[in-house]
Amino acid sequence: MNARVTTELEDLILLKAEARGFSFLPRQPVQSLLAGRHASRLRGRGLAFRELRQYHPGDDVRTIDWKATARLRSPQVRTYDEERERPVLIVVDQRGPMFFGSRRAMKSVAAAEATALAAWRALDSGDRVGGIVFNEAEVVKITPHRGQARILNLLGQVVRMNQALASAQPPSGDVTLNSVLEGVVRSVSHDHLVVLVSDLDGADEQTQRLATRLAAHNDLLVAAIYDPLGAALVGDERMVAIDRGKAYRIPEGARFSDSFREQFQHLLNHWREIFRDLRVPVLPISTEFPVADQLRSLFGRSTIPQ
Repeated sequence: MNARVTTELEDLILLKAEARGFSFLPRQPVQSLLAGRHASRLRGRGLAFRELRQYHPGDDVRTIDWKATARLRSPQVRTYDEERERPVLIVVDQRGPMFFGSRRAMKSVAAAEATALAAWRALDSGDRVGGIVFNEAEVVKITPHRGQARILNLLGQVVRMNQALASAQPPSGDVTLNSVLEGVVRSVSHDHLVVLVSDLDGADEQTQRLATRLAAHNDLLVAAIYDPLGAALVGDERMVAIDRGKAYRIPEGARFSDSFREQFQHLLNHWREIFRDLRVPVLPISTEFPVADQLRSLFGRSTIPQ
């Protein structure tokens, strides 16, 4: 199956109809990847103080205001309303390593689709949406704002960088995953939802340190894009693999399924190791299946075809 090489703005706009069946709020279905131990990490929107009132049976004891209780000589609790909106920042990787795909779409295209789905879902939930789109040559920042126009701006930048990957002279430069995350740490204060959409090429201990700082006062989700190359690949004497400019001849009859699964499991374990101590959810997104179906499955609403 040939993979979709690039995407168009129209394709990402049409995904608005598919942005349903999942949520970025803490209340999740039992089957959701964000249920359980991630629920306490995923804060959702900020809380605004509403009133101080007398304690009623069934109230959460953690909401008791002990100073007010002592002053008024009866149990008092503080109540809050969830704020109507929060800033959502989608950090989208469109570097060279993303320009690869063996099945339905390139990793760069799957990342664009995940970005569109997250943006439309956040807008529908009443949040402000912005993003950071980057490749090796440039970083474009779009401040979170309420409204469809801001999302179209974000998706337009994603499409522009996505299509540049297929040009005769793809972008080159020294922008790295960590340099982008350093910028995110400097620009994001607190109570944001940051969604990192990347294949995590170049992730290391510094990535973990930056994620630690980012997750201290914000929600952080990682959509880890991968391609299932090798599940049924058989070598041929005419096949040559190229990795970072170096060519390797593929042995005839070579089978890659076992070694690929081992390598991918190692990579997945590496992702989880980086973010495990932070309790930051890692959402593995395959290029093989529609991204909307995978998000609904990961959030506990449906199943991915096998």
